[in-house]
Amino acid sequence: MATLAQWVEGARPRTLPAAVAPVLVGTGAAAAADAAHLGRALLALAVALALQIGVNYANDYSDGIRGTDENRVGPFRLIGSGSAEPSAVKAAALWSFLAAGVFGTVLIAWSGHWWLFAVGALAIGAAWYYTGGRSPYGYRGFGEISVFLFFGLVAVAGTTYVQAGRLTVTSVVSAVAVGCLACALLLVNNIRDVHTDAVSGKRTLAVILGERRSRMLYVLLMAVPFAIVAALAAAGQPWSALTLLCAPLAAATARPVVAKARGKALIPVLRRTSMTELAFAVLLTVGLAVS
Repeated sequence: MATLAQWVEGARPRTLPAAVAPVLVGTGAAAAADAAHLGRALLALAVALALQIGVNYANDYSDGIRGTDENRVGPFRLIGSGSAEPSAVKAAALWSFLAAGVFGTVLIAWSGHWWLFAVGALAIGAAWYYTGGRSPYGYRGFGEISVFLFFGLVAVAGTTYVQAGRLTVTSVVSAVAVGCLACALLLVNNIRDVHTDAVSGKRTLAVILGERRSRMLYVLLMAVPFAIVAALAAAGQPWSALTLLCAPLAAATARPVVAKARGKALIPVLRRTSMTELAFAVLLTVGLAVS
């Protein structure tokens, strides 16, 4: 039986900034429109965290029962390590999704935008079928697209919408920046596992593109957000340029990827990419709110 510490590690806390970042930025964009609402922002954060934990447990379950984690070099997995039964991990994923649904229902009722139920259902479906079901789209190279949509565009714009009651250009543009960083986080994870994934038949984007192109794409995904905030600053959100302060962190994070680090040597890059996204989000949120 898995210990509490193992369950916490199985939730992959290093990936949680990917859930926090879009809510912060979406709230910053709402503040820029003089419409920030702390209560709704906190509920949006609860939804995002529950979804992220749910997808992490769901991935552990689906990869575990398929045996694709047997030669894994990445972070701890509950089923792959033999620490927990598949049924228990599946239940943890479903309970996490249920929690996201409850928080989401309260948020939708509070904001009055009932059509967002459809968006929430799509998000939960995307979380499960990333590696679940008969034909998981994460095994066909579509994982990064899903992350860009749901942990970038939907999460940032949705957070702004439930607070401001409308979308803004700032929110949508900022969502693209956050989505790029979220994609970089998944991509470096898949670059690390590219060889074992190829052997197990898991055709991630990194497997499809190959290592060299995947590393180039990672650098691009880390660079584009800074070009976006520079454009925001020039277009009337001058304090968004605060985000450029974490550009050296992004450069240092990308260096091992450029230097062709492989396997376990990329595990710290996963953590640093996550921290870069969070630092970027905090600085952009402050910049948007001040602007």
